[in-house]
Amino acid sequence: MNTMGGSSARRRVPPTYIWAIGAALFVLVALAVVILLHGAAAVPVGAWIGAAGMIVGLAAGYLLATRSYRRGLASLHAGLIIAQDGSLQPVDVPEVHDPQLARLYRDYNQTITTLSAMFALVEECQHRVLNERNRMNVMVQVLPAALLGVDDNLSINIVNKQAETLFEKQERYLVGASLFDILNLTDETREVLRDAFLYKQNIRNQVVNLQLNDQERWVSMNLSFVTEDEEEMAAVITLLDITDYRQLQESVYTREKLVAMGQLAGGVAHELNTPLGSILGYSRLLMDACENPERARHYSRIIAEETKRCSRIIQNLLNYARKDQCQSDVCEVNTVVDEVVDTLISCRLKRYAITLERAYEGEPVVDGGCGELEIVLTNLLVNSVQALQHVEAPVIRIRTREVEGGFVSIIVEDNGPGIPRELRARIFEPFFTTKDVGEGSGLGLSISHAMVSRRGGVLRYDTDYTDGARFIIRLPGTGVARH
Repeated sequence: MNTMGGSSARRRVPPTYIWAIGAALFVLVALAVVILLHGAAAVPVGAWIGAAGMIVGLAAGYLLATRSYRRGLASLHAGLIIAQDGSLQPVDVPEVHDPQLARLYRDYNQTITTLSAMFALVEECQHRVLNERNRMNVMVQVLPAALLGVDDNLSINIVNKQAETLFEKQERYLVGASLFDILNLTDETREVLRDAFLYKQNIRNQVVNLQLNDQERWVSMNLSFVTEDEEEMAAVITLLDITDYRQLQESVYTREKLVAMGQLAGGVAHELNTPLGSILGYSRLLMDACENPERARHYSRIIAEETKRCSRIIQNLLNYARKDQCQSDVCEVNTVVDEVVDTLISCRLKRYAITLERAYEGEPVVDGGCGELEIVLTNLLVNSVQALQHVEAPVIRIRTREVEGGFVSIIVEDNGPGIPRELRARIFEPFFTTKDVGEGSGLGLSISHAMVSRRGGVLRYDTDYTDGARFIIRLPGTGVARH
C-alpha cells in the first residue's frame, strides 16, 4: 500500500518546466503590482531587463518542452504506423525528464509486447487448427468406406473420394443434393433411415441394398449424429461396399456344403465298413452252421443287429450333417461299451490276441442317444486294434466313471506306439491319416470329435500318457444311474 501511495504521489509531481513557468509568472505579477502602485519609473532598468530575460527564457523553455513532447509523440506515431502494417515492435525509449512522457513510452511498449504475444498465440492456434483440419481431411479421404456429411436439412455437405467412386459422381454434383435422392433405397431400408433421423438413433453395420448405376450393390451403413441436441440433424454416414464380400461368402458357403457332402459320403463309407464286415463274417459262419439251428439263430440275430446298426449309422451321420435335430434320449455308457466290444471288436481282438480290460465305476448315463457314442467308441477301438498289430502282449483298456460337475469320463487307452508329437495337432483334421493308402479315410477321429463336441463334450488326446495312446471322452451326464 505504501509503495502504491508513493508511486501515486510521484505521478502527481509537476515537471521542471512547470516550476520554471510558475516562478516566471510570479515575478511578472510582482513587477506588475509595483508598476501599478509606484509607476513605471519606480522600476529600475535591471528589473525590466530581468523581466524581459525571464519572458524570453520562459518562451524558450516552453518551446523546448513542446519540442520534446512532439518528438516523443512522433516516435510513438511512427510505431503505430509500423504496427498497422503487422509488425508489432516496441519503440526505443529516449532519455526524457518528463515522467508523463516516460510512462507513455513504457505503457505503449508493454501494450505492443502483450499484443505481439497474443497474436503469436493466435497464429500458433491457427496453424494447429489448419494442421488438424488437413490431418482429418487426409483420414476422411483414405477411408475405405464412402463418407457423406449431412446437414440439418438432410442435404449432403461433405463427401470423400470413395463416395465419388461409389456413386460415380464428382463432388460438385453430390454436395447440396438431398440424401434420399442420392441413396436409391428399398422401402424397408428407407424406413430404417427415416426412423434413425426421426428418433435420432445411431445405425451400426446395417447391411442395405442399393441400386447404383443400374447395378445392385450391398453396403454396410453406419450413421452417427454430430451432436446430441434433438433439434440438430447433422450427421455423418459411412457406406462400405461389401458386394464382393457377400459373393465370396456365398461361394464359400456353397463350397462348404460340397465339402460337407463329401465328408458325409466318406463318413458313411468309413463307418459302414465295420458293421458290413461283421455281417459278411457272420453270414459265412451262418452258412457253415446250418446243421446247428441254435448257432444259426445266434448268427442270424447278430446279422440283423448289424444291419440295424448300419441303418442307425447312416441316420446319425445325416443328423450330424444337418445339425438341426434335438434328442431327448439318454444313453447308458457301460451298455454301449459292452455292445461295441462284443459285436464289433470281439473278432478282431481274438484275431490279434489283444487283451481287453474293462473297468466301470458305477453306471454313468449321458444325455443323447447311443448311436453317435457307438460311432465314437468304434473309431477309437478300431484305431487301437490297428495300432497294436505288431505289438507284443497288446492290451486295450476301457474305463468309465462319473467325475466332478456331473460329467462322465470314458478313457480308451492301449500300449501301442502312440501318436508322434509332431502329428498330434492334426489328428482331428478331416482327411488326415497316418495309415497307408486305402487303409484309412482320415475321417474317423474328425467325425468323432465333431459328434462329441455337438453333445457339449470334449474328445482329446492325452499327451501326458507315455505308455501308448490314450483318448479321453468327457460328456455331460444326466445325474441318473440305474442300480
